[in-house]
Amino acid sequence: MTDTFKAILVSRDADKKQSVDVVDLTEADLMEGDVTVAVEATTVNYKDGLAITGKAPVVRRWPLVPGIDFAGTVISSSHADWRKGDKVILNGWGVGETHYGAYAGRARVKGDWLVPLPEGMSAHDAMAVGTAGYTAMLSVMALERHGIVPDRGPVVVTGAAGGVGSVAISILSSLGYHVIASTGRNAESPYLIDLGAAEV
Repeated sequence: MTDTFKAILVSRDADKKQSVDVVDLTEADLMEGDVTVAVEATTVNYKDGLAITGKAPVVRRWPLVPGIDFAGTVISSSHADWRKGDKVILNGWGVGETHYGAYAGRARVKGDWLVPLPEGMSAHDAMAVGTAGYTAMLSVMALERHGIVPDRGPVVVTGAAGGVGSVAISILSSLGYHVIASTGRNAESPYLIDLGAAEV
């Protein structure tokens, strides 16, 4: 008997009506790639919510397993950089948009899309940071590269109550920036202040 694993599958019928189901898949159902990973942790990003609800055209091939990021353990590989048992992380590369994503027990992807899980970090730790944390840190690094330092004045974080914005506030305030949080959700003000925003 072939091993099966659970997956969330987003489908569309002939009338373009979207449905979301929990299904059993096998490795034969996975898309092309040279590394198969046992998915141990993932996140729910804004883009994933859009994919599942169909509120925006995130999914670009049907059917599709959503989920734009994951951490897990390599279970098979023909890629030179990865061996069975390696701990890996993936975010981006069209996964969850055009390539089966993380909302399954396993994922098959291109080895070039993977990075090693840092030593001492669990899969759950990595996904606590997730794509939102990764994006926020890239943004902070870009500010620093362009000479934006705390003594140059305040920094405005838009979408402050979202995933990227929340992490950005925390990072920027810990680095000494005066952070102004911009949000359309006034009820989130105490949360944003707790993260380190000086003003909302």
